[in-house]
Amino acid sequence: MSTEPIRFDTKIAVLLREDLEPWQRLNVTAFLVSGLAATVPEVIGEPYEDGDGVSYLPMFRQPVLVFEGGKEMLTQAHGRALSRALPRAVFTSDLFATGNDRDNRAAVRAVPTAGLDLVGLAVYGPRNGVDKVLKGARMHP
Repeated sequence: MSTEPIRFDTKIAVLLREDLEPWQRLNVTAFLVSGLAATVPEVIGEPYEDGDGVSYLPMFRQPVLVFEGGKEMLTQAHGRALSRALPRAVFTSDLFATGNDRDNRAAVRAVPTAGLDLVGLAVYGPRNGVDKVLKGARMHP
């Protein structure tokens, strides 16, 4: 087994609006990365097993980096992700008032792209592409 550090040529990143409550940050992050896990199979590693042979579900094969920024930063990052056609997931402020997937999808569908009140964005892709999407964002404290 190799002990050399693993470097990834891709990046998984979440950008959160800086004015979210702590519970909202966690909830939004969980929802956003679930979209990537469900549709980008290469981000998932192998299943886990402990020393007693108990099996656990596989998780992302690489770290998820979490950033924050203002409303304008999210709008800019969203536009950059769209222009680069990167796999992405969005969470809008409207989703805090819904309680299920059907209503979540309807709330997003009801608003034109330019009018989305984004509170979170997840992106996956080549490191340099994701870095360009997140230009100006800061790491979450």
